[in-house]
Amino acid sequence: MRKNNNSKKAFLDSSKIIPGGVNSPVRAFKSVNSLPVFIKKGKGAYIYDLDDNKYIDYIGSWGPMILGHANETVIKSIEKVIKNSTSFGAPTLLETKLAKLIKKNFPSMEKMRMTSSGTEATMSAIRLARGVTNRDKIIKFEGCYHGHVDSLLVKAGSGSATFGVPSSPGIPKDLTKHTFTLKYNNIDDLEKCFIKNANKIACVIIEPIAGNMNCVIPNKKFIKKIRTLCNKYNSLLIFDEVMTGFRVAKGGAQEIYKTKPDITTLGKIVGGGMPVGVFGGKKKYMDQVSPVGPIYHAGTLSGNPAAMSAGIKTIEILSRKNFHKNLEKKLSILMLGLKKSADKYNIPFQINYVGGMFGFFFTEKNNIENFEDVNNCNEKIFQIFFNLMLGKGIYFAPSSFEAGFISSSHTMKDINLTIKAAEESFKILSNYLNSK
Repeated sequence: MRKNNNSKKAFLDSSKIIPGGVNSPVRAFKSVNSLPVFIKKGKGAYIYDLDDNKYIDYIGSWGPMILGHANETVIKSIEKVIKNSTSFGAPTLLETKLAKLIKKNFPSMEKMRMTSSGTEATMSAIRLARGVTNRDKIIKFEGCYHGHVDSLLVKAGSGSATFGVPSSPGIPKDLTKHTFTLKYNNIDDLEKCFIKNANKIACVIIEPIAGNMNCVIPNKKFIKKIRTLCNKYNSLLIFDEVMTGFRVAKGGAQEIYKTKPDITTLGKIVGGGMPVGVFGGKKKYMDQVSPVGPIYHAGTLSGNPAAMSAGIKTIEILSRKNFHKNLEKKLSILMLGLKKSADKYNIPFQINYVGGMFGFFFTEKNNIENFEDVNNCNEKIFQIFFNLMLGKGIYFAPSSFEAGFISSSHTMKDINLTIKAAEESFKILSNYLNSK
């Protein structure tokens, strides 16, 4: 392992004043049986910790750094704006400009509202769906995360198409009784739930490519069936593209699967790394939002000028010709290289990737379809692999339930160094497994 004295000291200090020493749980590195590294700067594909260790970063602030860290054009746009103030709590031209850029790439978003986070966006989207349908029940899928909203922090129930139960203390059971939690990629569960609860379901919310149970790709028939059933039962379809929007394609997962949701939520990339969320959809629904309609939504920092400017510049750059094609080409070389190295040492290892988003799984199962499949992967091997790679300067997500990301700043040298480090790590893993 690399030297980590400064990170260790920083973590002990932060733990005295911040619960768990971190402001978001997975950063604590508990699931990889390690202590977190504290980051002091980033540039391009790299981040640097308090002990001056350099890492090739495959987290990218959990998705938004699609251009890499500290992109000069984005930074200059932020600097230019904040000279006038960091916030107004009043409308600016930047909000309209960013909204138009989003609509150009997401035509399903005829109108939209800015928020300060993806959690706010999904919370508002659910409220909107319930308001326009005058229904309370919602469907979500096991393993999909839509922010820390009470009605969405729900475990699966005791069987197919049953109500979920709270996944955290502090969430009333009376609230989660309105949420059905179904298996991802399971059409039978979905149909049964709709048949049993006809005319009660306000909406279905889904990550159209899941990124919070690692990277799980949906069956195209599954996505099409959701759209069909929502149409049949007059329920709204919400695509949570906070992670996939502009990441897997310019038009997100809905471009790839050629499926238009009624409401879309965005975040991460549309803020260029600044705190941002967006929810939007059909005009007839969005015009029900206050002050035009009765469904309430507000936020002092919604449409923050620094975030709007960063988002505008980021989208302008990623809109250049072949941006996503080149991104996926690099990612393909990385993923296939990792797979080849694992196979060389007979390590059970599977890969998923699309656009600039990826996942890998330590399992014999070829097709990873849902949360149960991910949960059955070998957590111990993942822990060892993660720590071996971190020691070699490769920064993957510190959890087997999180997707990874590549940026346009990653070079072929970075890719080859990562594959080389992985091959060395797989060799060590092979020796470990053979000694058991």
